[in-house]
Amino acid sequence: MSYAQPMVEENVLPQPRCSLRRAIAASAMGNATEWFDYGIYSYGLTYVSAALFPGSTAQATLFALATFAISFLVRPLGGLFWGPVGDRVGRKHVLSLTIILMSVATLCVGLLPSFERIGWWAPALLIVLRMIQGFSTGGEYGGAATFMAEYSPDHKRGLCGSFLEFGTLAGFSLGAFLMLGCSVVLGGDTMHAWGWRLPFLVAAPLGLIGLYLRIRLEDTPVFREVAEAAHHDEHTGVPLRQLLEQFWKPMLLLGGLVIALNVVNYVLLAYMPTFMKTQLHMSDNMSLLVPLIGMLSMMVLLPFSGALSDHIGRKNVWWISLVGLFVAAVPMFTLMTHGVTGALIGFAVLGLLYVPQLASISAMFPAMFPTQARYAGVAIAYNVSTSLFGGTAPMANDWLIAHTGSTLVPAYYMMAACVVGMVALLFVRETAGCSLRGREMPGTVARPPEGTAAIRQRDDDAGGYPAKANA
Repeated sequence: MSYAQPMVEENVLPQPRCSLRRAIAASAMGNATEWFDYGIYSYGLTYVSAALFPGSTAQATLFALATFAISFLVRPLGGLFWGPVGDRVGRKHVLSLTIILMSVATLCVGLLPSFERIGWWAPALLIVLRMIQGFSTGGEYGGAATFMAEYSPDHKRGLCGSFLEFGTLAGFSLGAFLMLGCSVVLGGDTMHAWGWRLPFLVAAPLGLIGLYLRIRLEDTPVFREVAEAAHHDEHTGVPLRQLLEQFWKPMLLLGGLVIALNVVNYVLLAYMPTFMKTQLHMSDNMSLLVPLIGMLSMMVLLPFSGALSDHIGRKNVWWISLVGLFVAAVPMFTLMTHGVTGALIGFAVLGLLYVPQLASISAMFPAMFPTQARYAGVAIAYNVSTSLFGGTAPMANDWLIAHTGSTLVPAYYMMAACVVGMVALLFVRETAGCSLRGREMPGTVARPPEGTAAIRQRDDDAGGYPAKANA
């Protein structure tokens, strides 16, 4: 299968492979920090709700899920703020700030006094910290995906981008493992008393490591080229109104894809421990362990799925994922009700079907916008859709199950999201192998006569980063 390839020009700033590796590490570390917070919050939900919220266990859990959703409501504000700034002053500076805000907010959650000590101030302060975390995250993912995509070789963007999502699952798994490990070692009583706080304190060193990796890197060569051509940032970015007028269609399509992506994501990763404990009546430790095993399997397959998207196209791997999830959702959730083995198989199948989406988004989403609007376009569209449909998925599923009594609600919820994603995917341009350089929409420039083999050779000769070649 062939794709439209861009004209390329002679390379002036060849990038060493070590720069690509550092860019991958810096991007993935920020994502890991973000999802570390989600991991410990999701897997420690019963402890957090008991410590910081009043009422019965069911009421406290619902309050805690609502607080989880609140952080997503401010993510669009973060996208609106950080996105245009990232297109104007550069990706690196914004990403350095967002990782500090995320890690400090997560650290402070572990230091909050309990409801017994300060009353309603406890949940109020938790909400403030979750909003700070959501605001910083609004600039994190769009920036990290843009940073990764602009550093990656055109013909390996899917493979390189998959490591950003590897960081997602690694951070989530680390948080979950820490919460599970503390629960096993300390026991339930100690965890409710103070043990749940320990994993939150790990956010500080994670954030410092990520900051160190990011400040050592230059901004992406793609951004630097556009900034220099625009007289050193004077006209680099796109005003918000112009962004919405010119790029409303890719933003709308990206939002549709994100509905499918993040409804599945937050149902499988964030809500599953609560679902297995409250609806399937598993033990605390087993409800944490089953999703963890599934996530580790997903991590192994991410690079392979990313590389596959480089060969057969982003849209094709998305079709495999969306159709597979739509068909398998009800059978797998039914299987989960038949004991631990059924739950493990059901989660693993859904997780593996989800991997093709997860592995390719860091390459696919930034390629839907030109350089001068890339950070803002991805950040705003991604976070608006995530706040409305992704972060609210755990709370919505919990509420719907309580009012319908059906444990298949998450399956129907995922199927509906997949339909939305399929409709959006019909209108998305294939951009596998296309250059992200310049101010034109990726995938709109004709393929060069020498073909992709010559481009790949020049990319490799330039040290990994896509080289320019004489037209």
